[in-house]
Amino acid sequence: LKPAAHALFKKLKDEELELLVQAVESRGAWESGCVWAPRGAKQALPPQVLLCRLYRWPDLRQPHELKHLCYCAGGRGGCGDTAVLCCNPHHFSRLAAPGECRRLHRSPSLPAHPPTSGSPGPLCSPPPDTSLSRSTVKDGYWCKLAYWEHRTRVGRLYAVHEASVNVFCELPRGSGFCLGQLPAAHRSRAVRRARGKIGRGLLLSREPGGVWAYNRSEHPIFVSSPTLGPPGARGLTVLKVLPGYSAKVFDYERAGGTGGQWLPGEGPCDPHSVRISFAKGWGPCYSRQFITSCPCWLEVLLNQPR
Repeated sequence: LKPAAHALFKKLKDEELELLVQAVESRGAWESGCVWAPRGAKQALPPQVLLCRLYRWPDLRQPHELKHLCYCAGGRGGCGDTAVLCCNPHHFSRLAAPGECRRLHRSPSLPAHPPTSGSPGPLCSPPPDTSLSRSTVKDGYWCKLAYWEHRTRVGRLYAVHEASVNVFCELPRGSGFCLGQLPAAHRSRAVRRARGKIGRGLLLSREPGGVWAYNRSEHPIFVSSPTLGPPGARGLTVLKVLPGYSAKVFDYERAGGTGGQWLPGEGPCDPHSVRISFAKGWGPCYSRQFITSCPCWLEVLLNQPR
C-alpha cells in the first residue's frame, strides 16, 4: 500500500495534504474538509479505498463497502469537477453487515385501544411529551431525541432541525445533543460505566429514503426499529453497529406498512421510532432481554414519513 499511497500523495495539492493530516491526526473527531484527488483509470485501488485501508480498515477491499458520510461534498455530487473525488478517510463509514442482526419476539400489533390514562406505563417518562404533534412538521423538526438510563428518561426531549445531529458525551469541537451535560441524581455504577463508553457517540442523519446512524465511538452501538428486519418478519431486529460503521436504521418507504408493536416487558413501541443502546446489546443473545435493561440508550422519535 505504501508505494501506491506515496504516488497518490504526490498528486495532491498542499491544501489537500494539510486537510488529510488534520483528519488523520484527529481521527475524525471533528468535521474536516474534503480531500480532492484525481480519478485515475490506471490505479489498482480507488483513492478513497486506498486511504481508508491505510488509515482505518486494513481489511477493506471494494468501494461498495463504503458509504459517504452526510457532510462529505463528494457524496452530494462533488465539487462540480467530475475529474476528482473525495478521498478523506474520515468522510466514509463502512456498511454494517446484515449478519449482525438478532431478532426479538414481538406481538404483531398494538391492541385496538391504548392503555387508559390512569394506568401506569412501563417507562418512567411523562407520556404527553414523547409524541410529535403536527406543529413539529410546521416548525421544521424531523425528529426528537429522548435519552434514557434503564427505565428513566433523563433530561428534556431534544428537537432536531438540521439534516444531521451528533449525539455524544465527549466530542472536541462538537455540537449537537451532548449527553455529558445531562444531570441525574443517582446514577448506578453500571450507568456510569456505560456513559464512559459513549465518547464521540454517533451521527444521526436524515437522508433520501431514510435515517442513517454512524457509530463515531470506540464501542458498538445496538439499534432496533420496525423497518430493520426483512419484510413480514415477526421478530423485532436488533442490529450491532461496530465503531466506524453506518447503518440505515429507518426506511421511510417500508414504514408505511408497519403498524404499532407491543413489546413484551416494555409495552407499546412507536412504529416511527428508533431505539439505540450504547455499548450494551439486548435480546436472546444477551443477559438483557429488553432495552429498558440497558444502562444508556437513545430513543429517536420521528415525524410521520413524507
